[in-house]
Amino acid sequence: MEEVSLFKQFLGYIVKIVALLHKAIMSLNDKFELFLSDKALHFIVVAAMGMFFLLLIYPLFKWLVEEHKLIYVAWIYVFTTLIAITLLIEIGQDYSGTGTMDFADIMSGLFGYIIVSSAYLLIRRYIHKEPEKEVKKVEENKTNEHEEKWN
Repeated sequence: MEEVSLFKQFLGYIVKIVALLHKAIMSLNDKFELFLSDKALHFIVVAAMGMFFLLLIYPLFKWLVEEHKLIYVAWIYVFTTLIAITLLIEIGQDYSGTGTMDFADIMSGLFGYIIVSSAYLLIRRYIHKEPEKEVKKVEENKTNEHEEKWN
C-alpha cells in the first residue's frame, strides 16, 4: 500500500469538508426548490465568503493604517499570496511529476518568508523613522512657529 503524504491527507480533508458543505448547500437548494445552477451557487458562495472576509479584514487593516503600520498590511497580503503560490507549486509538482506534494515543503517555504521578513522588519524598525514621529515633529514645529508669530 502506498504511503500518502501529509499534504495529500490535508487536501483530502479539505475536499471532504468542501464536499459536505456542497451537499448541505445542494440540499437547501433542493429543499426550497430554488433550482439554482452550479454557476449561480458558485456566485453566491464565493460572494458570501468574500464579503465575510472583507468585513473581517477591513477593520484590522484600517486599524493598522491608522496606527501607521502599513508595512503589516503589506506583509499579510504577501503572506496570503505566498500561501496560494506554494500550494499551486506543490499541486503542480504532483501533476507534472517533477516532485511530490508535501505539506512540509509548503511550511518550509512560508517559514523562510517569516524568518527573512522578520529580520527585515527588525532592521527597518531601527533604521526607518516612523511616520507618526515625523507627523508629531511637523505639528510641534507649526505650533512653535505660530507661538513665535504672536509673541
